Amino acid sequence: MREDAQHALAQVDEARLWRRHVEMARIGAIPNNGVNRAALSDEDIAARTLLISWARARNFGVSVDGIGNLFLRREGRDAVAAPVMTGSHMDSQPRGGRFDGIYGVLAGLEALEAIDAAGLETQRPIEVVAWTNEEGGRFPPCTMGSAVHTGARALEDFLEVKDNDGIVLKDALARTLAATPDAGARAFGSPAAAYIEAHIEQGPRLELEGKTIGVVTGIQGLRWFNIEVSGKTDHAGTTPLKLRKDALRDAIAIINALHELTRDDSDTLRFTVGRMLVTPNSPNSVASHVLFSVDLRHPDRATIDRLGQAVEPAARAAARQCSVKVTPTLHDDPRVFDPGVVDIVEACARELALPCMRLASGASHDAMYMARVCPTGMIFVPCENGVSHNEAENAKPGDLAAGARVLTAVLLELAGR
Repeated sequence: MREDAQHALAQVDEARLWRRHVEMARIGAIPNNGVNRAALSDEDIAARTLLISWARARNFGVSVDGIGNLFLRREGRDAVAAPVMTGSHMDSQPRGGRFDGIYGVLAGLEALEAIDAAGLETQRPIEVVAWTNEEGGRFPPCTMGSAVHTGARALEDFLEVKDNDGIVLKDALARTLAATPDAGARAFGSPAAAYIEAHIEQGPRLELEGKTIGVVTGIQGLRWFNIEVSGKTDHAGTTPLKLRKDALRDAIAIINALHELTRDDSDTLRFTVGRMLVTPNSPNSVASHVLFSVDLRHPDRATIDRLGQAVEPAARAAARQCSVKVTPTLHDDPRVFDPGVVDIVEACARELALPCMRLASGASHDAMYMARVCPTGMIFVPCENGVSHNEAENAKPGDLAAGARVLTAVLLELAGR
């Protein structure tokens, strides 16, 4: 590794990186060290404001696109060259942890600061992006910001999406954009030379194998659906069971049928119902309407296609008394990352003498969409017991810093010097 790159890696500040995680975790803090920082919320706006303050202290450029994706830029010698990008997201699950998503944003900023402190010039600009609404916990589906920015979906597809309180996305987005009036405007589909995303693993393999760095080879495919079951409200004490159109009873039957459809002895397939809204949601009334989510994931395209096509027929067959509406909300095929970027990540980790292994990601990430438009890769670091989307999510300061050093080395390689 060149001496100037080694100098930049030495500027990665483990204490500063950890301190910033602690500061960010105060925004939306919940009991047991958790975080609830929903996309386009007051807490999201506060986190954006704090991130911008750190970027501007280094005189990095700040811009935002029409869905609120936030970009921090360190210029290169060639100001018009497509930038090398890194980043992740700042929103969390309702009972999320302190590292999911935000680590990739803060590690990217740490890498930019380390390169800046070392006084290095890169040929290409380097940008850190904080993607909007990666989690999809408030406004489904997930990875919304990167999908819109890369042209995979249109902004108009999502503007009327409502959260559980009936707030419309377009209104929450307008508030968020208004909170950064002095940020430059960024167009959708702006070019990128490469993209690399750092993230906690959200699984147990690195910890079990005693590895510090995960060299991510790709992401498994997924299908999301909303299933609505419509029946009739009746009195729970007086209406005979045979005369009921009980939406909740049929919803349970549908879920059980989907469990059978997705039975997998190898435990490779992932099936989840994570969201359910019941109307009128009263203990002594028969449910008239149920909306629930379905999340299917598998690394094999043929398998995920077959199962995705089978969801609606299985749901309709299982419902006995009520009408059923099945709406696909997300369709992502398995994604294999650029072999050249994967090789660079592995080479940088080995040159830094960090134990590493190749693995695929079971979780979705914004890198899935960026891989459609430019060479892309990811860097994983371990999380304690593989726990994520949970207040108990935890990572070691040394592992976070190690990942940031690998990220810095990869960015320097991709951006050129």
